Amino acid sequence: MKKTIPFPVSGKGYGEAGASYRRRAMRGFNAQSGSPREDIDFNNQTLRERARMLYMAAPIASSAIKTPRTNVIGPGLKMNPKIDREMLKLSSEAADAWEKKVKAEFSLWADDPVACDATGINNFYAMQQLAFVSWLVSGDVFVLRKQREPTKWHPYALRLHLIEADRCATPEETGVFGVTVAQRGRNMIYDGVEVDRNGMVVAYHFRNKHPYEVTLEETKHTRVLARGEKTGLPNVLHIMSSERPEQYRGVTYLAQIIEPILQTRRYTESEITAAIVESFFTAFIKTEANTDEIPIDEVGPGGEEIQASYDPNEYEMGPGNVITMNPNESVEFGDPKRPASGFASFMKEMCSQIGAGLEIPRDILMKEYNSSYSASRGALLEAWKAFRMYRGWFVDDFCKPVYEIWMTEAVARGRISAPGFFSDPLLRRAWLGCEWIGPTQGQLDPVKEVTAEIMSVEAGFSTHADSSIRINGSDWNHNMDQIQREEQKKREVFPESQERQEAIQNAILRTVYDAVKDSILEERMLEYEKK
Repeated sequence: MKKTIPFPVSGKGYGEAGASYRRRAMRGFNAQSGSPREDIDFNNQTLRERARMLYMAAPIASSAIKTPRTNVIGPGLKMNPKIDREMLKLSSEAADAWEKKVKAEFSLWADDPVACDATGINNFYAMQQLAFVSWLVSGDVFVLRKQREPTKWHPYALRLHLIEADRCATPEETGVFGVTVAQRGRNMIYDGVEVDRNGMVVAYHFRNKHPYEVTLEETKHTRVLARGEKTGLPNVLHIMSSERPEQYRGVTYLAQIIEPILQTRRYTESEITAAIVESFFTAFIKTEANTDEIPIDEVGPGGEEIQASYDPNEYEMGPGNVITMNPNESVEFGDPKRPASGFASFMKEMCSQIGAGLEIPRDILMKEYNSSYSASRGALLEAWKAFRMYRGWFVDDFCKPVYEIWMTEAVARGRISAPGFFSDPLLRRAWLGCEWIGPTQGQLDPVKEVTAEIMSVEAGFSTHADSSIRINGSDWNHNMDQIQREEQKKREVFPESQERQEAIQNAILRTVYDAVKDSILEERMLEYEKK
């Protein structure tokens, strides 16, 4: 269908700006857009394949995937129960005891690959890493809830099965390979996701194998309900980030920067090739002799020189040699003049643009911290805005639903006591209160930043628990318990020196505290003077 281009009657508003067809710069800009199915689903297979190839072959793409993985997930997001004590009418002691019990029970399931992974390969924290990387590369990933018969050492039936994005596909009922849209009764299937007339997701369709897998196994599709009919718990967790309303499949994290990454890879390869060529000591012999009579010694296999010739008509090249050429003979050397002088600056600018598209500053993307403390810290803080957003989204899509499914089974089996869990939704939510702790942003200058946290706590701007999480991701209550045990141990071993040690520690802390305050003040004054 031909697109009709409106002609503005008069130059008003955006008609004389971004929507203009009369301005010279905008005449050839005929942008077209379709539905999420047309713009996304029809192109997703190509996007996934290209993103995977770049991830495997381009260092910049690999860094673009691994940097968020390391900062958002790291070794895995750790569960820390935070129940609503007031709603549940529990004392602090009772709440602490219940939370410790839940931590121990959850570790029993999450730490053991056989207990939590349907394939028995990864524990829960490694599954987080795999799911997050799969989302970044493929655009989305699916987690199937499966059951196994509990045993004495594995008391929970819950198992998680990660399914790659390619296996969620619309059945080829129309006889067309690669079809993404089909109808099932009154429901529609969009690239494997079945929705009802209201747009609600009701089921998913999964292939039994990868679409391009070479196997004799016949291709079959399995329909899995989105939620259990009796429990209401999710049967499938669809981990994706939407960028358009009514979008049912995700888009690879690298979608917007596939072309610049590909071009920078090609440019880098060409410069590497040129540099290798330049490293060769290549000579071009200008002579009227036949090609089999070139007067320069050859090079043998493996770079070893052939035995020196005693023929007076042949020349041997070596350090400090003085060679007299025969009449009508001369030597010229190749000079490719590489690498190009602008290579470094060009790549720096391209990495800045690629990083901007990913919300990762170039310093973080390329692991280069050559700027000032203020600039490096600014880049780190900017990157962590995106990392925290991704973590919050991943927790909502993966960690929280898994925790709810596990807790439901734990309470149902009587391993955890949670009165009202199955009868009152408010109490259920109160029992499910939980935070997920992951890697921190780290410190460029630990002394300054730790001191800033101390000042923030003392001023009432932050809590000890929040500061502990920001500094090293630890649990402040656990730290205090451990410090108490250590201090008790010190008093038992060094009873006479305890007061002296405390006095020395306090003096050191105060000295560092004052010095850092003066340093921060001095730095800010210098920045003010520069402005």
